[in-house]
Amino acid sequence: MQAQKEMPPDMQCKDKFLVQSVILPDEADHTVVAADAFDKEPGKEVFEKKLKVMYLSPPQPPSPVLESAEEGVSPRPSLTLDGGSESANDIATWKAQLSEAHTSIARLTDEKETALQRNKQLQTELTTLSAKTNLNTRVKTSAGFSLLYFLIIGLLGIIIGYFLRS
Repeated sequence: MQAQKEMPPDMQCKDKFLVQSVILPDEADHTVVAADAFDKEPGKEVFEKKLKVMYLSPPQPPSPVLESAEEGVSPRPSLTLDGGSESANDIATWKAQLSEAHTSIARLTDEKETALQRNKQLQTELTTLSAKTNLNTRVKTSAGFSLLYFLIIGLLGIIIGYFLRS
């Protein structure tokens, strides 16, 4: 069996391998294993395991990290002309962004709770309206024939009977 030259486009491979193992006696030569050692005979145990080939895409490369010119030297904050450090400005910027994030998270949490309460309110309104609608339809549509239907049929019967006798 030869290895594939290129991976299939759908990353699916139907190749399978059978791995066999057998326990050899102590007196057997372990450097050379004969093919008849894997024959299934009474008293011999041949263990088999089927392996399926699976392609995995390579892991994503790690994000680039700025490295210092010398290894083993930790990066230090660079000093500005006014004597302060850039890292202090960065920390202040990060703190400002962090406080903005906290306020936006709090605002979004409140909006979510309001939306959930509104959703529950609408659900209860929907159930009450559907219950009222079911009651109204039951009252309007009663089972059987209406009284008007019987009156019309009776009147037609009398008229037809009058014409047939005359």
